[in-house]
Amino acid sequence: MNIGWIGTGVMGLSMCKHILKAGHTLRIFNRTAEKAQPLIDLGAHFVTIQELAEKSDAVFLMLGYPKDVEQVVLGAHGVLQYMKPNALLVDHTTSAPQLAELIYAEALKKQVHSLDAPVSGGDIGAREGRLVVMCGGTQEALQLAEPILKVYSANIQLLGPAGKGQHTKMVNQIVLAGNMIGTVEGLLYGHKNGLDLEQLINTIKSGAANSTAWSVLGLRMVQGNFQPGFYVEHFIKDLEIAINEANRANLALPGLALVKQLYHALAAQGGGRLGTQALILALEKLNNYEIGKR
Repeated sequence: MNIGWIGTGVMGLSMCKHILKAGHTLRIFNRTAEKAQPLIDLGAHFVTIQELAEKSDAVFLMLGYPKDVEQVVLGAHGVLQYMKPNALLVDHTTSAPQLAELIYAEALKKQVHSLDAPVSGGDIGAREGRLVVMCGGTQEALQLAEPILKVYSANIQLLGPAGKGQHTKMVNQIVLAGNMIGTVEGLLYGHKNGLDLEQLINTIKSGAANSTAWSVLGLRMVQGNFQPGFYVEHFIKDLEIAINEANRANLALPGLALVKQLYHALAAQGGGRLGTQALILALEKLNNYEIGKR
């Protein structure tokens, strides 16, 4: 299959490697061309957005912000201007549900199938090909997408019509926010009371309190590894979308709002391009107490 992919950052790079390994023809575009070089070395073709859209049976997006998605899809020179009838558009970006609904409607006018399909699993899930894909759209669109989604995913679910994939991802991010603050506070408490943190993580991960935040990101916190599997600034964007959607639904989610403010504090301290596990730094500063030397 001829596949086009726009956005070859931390997640997109690994996902594209699986596509190439599966033997598909891959055309790619990224605003920072150097980030695409590893894929070019593996046989991907770096082209313009217009050529990518015109020659692809399916176009996939993994971008940073809803504004990027809107420009790349619906802009004057967006992919919908060039995609052929019966082609497929899959947006893996975590974005706004209303934008997903708009893209679906505009794609329908062009006879293009579309899915909003945000993912969960982080950098490790992308590298190991075991992402969770949360889809919104039609069964027909999902059937077209599945042969590609399966090369980098372990769980693919259709949650309803356009926008429901993004709503599901908001639930994912709300739960993750709670897990992150729980992990940070648990590690601070454990260290302050003289516990060995790696032993602590290994003990608790076998019980009811385990989560990816605890077992994977908690260990990175202890090791002082703040390299991004997912950027703080992008997580803030996700939490902002979740709060906006909660407001639209007349829901009060005070825990979510608190975690968002702590991440804003981390970004203000210069941590916007760190991984989300860097939340420990904001709480260390708040308590004037560090769990390790860095």
